[in-house]
Amino acid sequence: MNKTVVIDIVGLSTSVIGEHTPFLTNYIAKNNLNVIEPLLPAVTTSVQSAYLTGKWPAENGIVGNGWYDRADSEVKFWKQSNKLVNGEKIWDKAKTLDPSFTTSMMFWWYNMYSNADYSVTPRPNYLADGRKMPDCYSHPAKLRDVLQEKLGQFPLFQFWGPGANIKSTRWIADAAMYTDGLYDPTLSLIYLPHLDYCLQKFGPDSVDIIPELKKIDEVVKDLVAYYERKGARIILLSEYGIAPVSTPIHLNRLLREEGMLGIRIERGLELLDPGASKAFAVADHQVAHIYINDLSVTEKVKSLISSVKGVELVLDRAEQAKYHIDHERAGDLVVMADKDSWFTYYFWLDDAVAPDYARVVDIHKKPGYDPVEMFMTSKGRAAYKLLRKKLGFRYVMDVIPLDALLIKGSHGRVNIEDKYKAVLVSGNRIDQQKLSSTDVYDVIWETLVQTSA
Repeated sequence: MNKTVVIDIVGLSTSVIGEHTPFLTNYIAKNNLNVIEPLLPAVTTSVQSAYLTGKWPAENGIVGNGWYDRADSEVKFWKQSNKLVNGEKIWDKAKTLDPSFTTSMMFWWYNMYSNADYSVTPRPNYLADGRKMPDCYSHPAKLRDVLQEKLGQFPLFQFWGPGANIKSTRWIADAAMYTDGLYDPTLSLIYLPHLDYCLQKFGPDSVDIIPELKKIDEVVKDLVAYYERKGARIILLSEYGIAPVSTPIHLNRLLREEGMLGIRIERGLELLDPGASKAFAVADHQVAHIYINDLSVTEKVKSLISSVKGVELVLDRAEQAKYHIDHERAGDLVVMADKDSWFTYYFWLDDAVAPDYARVVDIHKKPGYDPVEMFMTSKGRAAYKLLRKKLGFRYVMDVIPLDALLIKGSHGRVNIEDKYKAVLVSGNRIDQQKLSSTDVYDVIWETLVQTSA
């Protein structure tokens, strides 16, 4: 099979390709660009799973970056086990034809415990005293140590949070090339997250993204040059583009005002209790899942959510089938925002009693996605907290604001303008100008097996 690399430039769309991305602009001019129609939801784990299985969320089970586990009565976000993804992966199919086929999975999601041959993914060390230390997880296990000895510690705090910057994306790119040099995998999957974060912070039309576009352009240039020297066939793609937004919608606050939420008071602060709620929302960018424990309120909840300004779609289980998201993990209702709006997880009505995790970076405790984690209330406050850390005192990095109006870009919905859709760039001419997310699987497969470019 052909040596192939798939480079996932998260957030890339034609809206940001131009004078500030000179390498990408020239590379696209020499190759072929296709638009990828968004699936519902157009979020990282759902899209990547469609790319690697050729199956919709209704089949592979990845209905979002997180969902409500009805058995545990817990909302679970950003889980890592590949066993959550139902269906044969593209490397499984390849190995049936060529037992020597190998795969390197560099920071693509559901990375852990897959049967990919080589993989690396973010994985902090959680210490007994409550500290979170930067680290990553790899297979084989020794690969983590080899990479961190060569490249330095994985920059976890530059991967996500207020400190997110190009450093983590550069580390991933360097790690991918070093891993390729060690093992020469047939298929390399490389995840470059940088654009995703700055576009959500500033929006695709802001001058603040100009230097960030130049930075990611340089990283892609280096990767392409490396893999061209290796004779690899190259696919550049994204999972979604980022569109401008201005309006956060607080579905859980609305449900709370209607008496639907179960709320516990702990140490004077409020916590959402999903298992004790009649109905609640799991927010995920521009899509939210509404889980209903008391089925007698179903029609009331649907009517209530449908009346909210900024909500474009409210899908019950039957209506979800049209969008290929009718899986048991999906909410009883799946909700999509309009083009100017996105959903928060916020459930408190007074910031004074917001849960302690609301003001920190904590992607696993929050019952929904929180893009405001990319902002900081005060650099002075953060410096004070870091000083406490250096002096050996206990500290909490409670520096995240509670102002959802800060967010200027989002994704997740269908029915978006072409310029904000994901793209695929390859040397092959593809008859379909617009691809579905499941079509991407076929594009990768054809690149692996074709006899001529």
